[in-house]
Amino acid sequence: MKYTITIDAGTTNTRAYLWDGSRRLIARSGAEVGVHDTAAAGNNSKLKSAVRGCLEELLRLGEIGYSDVEGILASGMITSNMGLYELPHVPAPAGAGELARGSREVLLEDVCPVPIRFIPGVKNAVGEITAENFETMDMMRGEEVETLAILDAYPRGTPYLLVLPGSHTKFVATDEQGRITGCLTTITGELLDCITGHTIVADAVGRRFVSEDGYCREMVLRGFETGKAAGLARGAFAARILNQFGEKDKEKIANFLLGVVLSGDVQSLRGSRALKLSRETRVIVSGKNPLRQAIADVLEQDGFFCRVEQYTQEKGLPLSGLGSFRVLDELCPDYP
Repeated sequence: MKYTITIDAGTTNTRAYLWDGSRRLIARSGAEVGVHDTAAAGNNSKLKSAVRGCLEELLRLGEIGYSDVEGILASGMITSNMGLYELPHVPAPAGAGELARGSREVLLEDVCPVPIRFIPGVKNAVGEITAENFETMDMMRGEEVETLAILDAYPRGTPYLLVLPGSHTKFVATDEQGRITGCLTTITGELLDCITGHTIVADAVGRRFVSEDGYCREMVLRGFETGKAAGLARGAFAARILNQFGEKDKEKIANFLLGVVLSGDVQSLRGSRALKLSRETRVIVSGKNPLRQAIADVLEQDGFFCRVEQYTQEKGLPLSGLGSFRVLDELCPDYP
């Protein structure tokens, strides 16, 4: 039996997955190393070592050798200038076909003896960047294959807006053909982390994020409306006011703060020129709860989009791997 390995390397983590010929997930490995380490060290030796270690661990777990590996697919920041092999972004609109044509297979002998197929990211089609149009530009590395995987669960013929939350939340627009037409990025996750742990508001929320069991829709929407009316900076401080003079439950205050911060995302969707959206655009929110639920709730509260729904990932299956197989199918239709 022949096996396939998929690699997802980001800013702070690298993950690798072993799949059998039926595309059944056999094993996984990971390392807390990413392109952040390349930036810090000025070279990618640590990332190379991490990828090499992940691959060797997969072989050990699967009780196989490199001779059993049919191919290796890599996506994410691993294709950036701080990764293992830099690839230019593919301009939107881009689907699996465009990503396949933009991919490259490279042998890195100091990583492994099997060539690695690197999948490029996607950028908005803006052209020359000027002081007047720079805000319309955006880009992604890694979210493009996640988008392909999620779209497989939905019918073609409809434009979608996919919400992929994280340290950097990506809003990805797709067309009726399933191609990415553009994206918009916010640093909502980083902002929430900063406010929760490193500002005067930290005490009001107990220096903790909202837990899945502690989600409170009422408080999230109250924070959302406060952020819309007063802005992010004032809305965040209002969490301290609320805790000092009213609500003593710190997790409820954390819910309030979450809603405040998410109000910035909705403002970005409404005001940015990076995406062209309409009320009929079907919104799909991915990610883990409680963040997935919170984003869906604030978008429904905002009322601009007619349809907002949540995508629940099949447990244990990485979207990066599933989307990478979509690209592989374009390259090799007869591949197992």
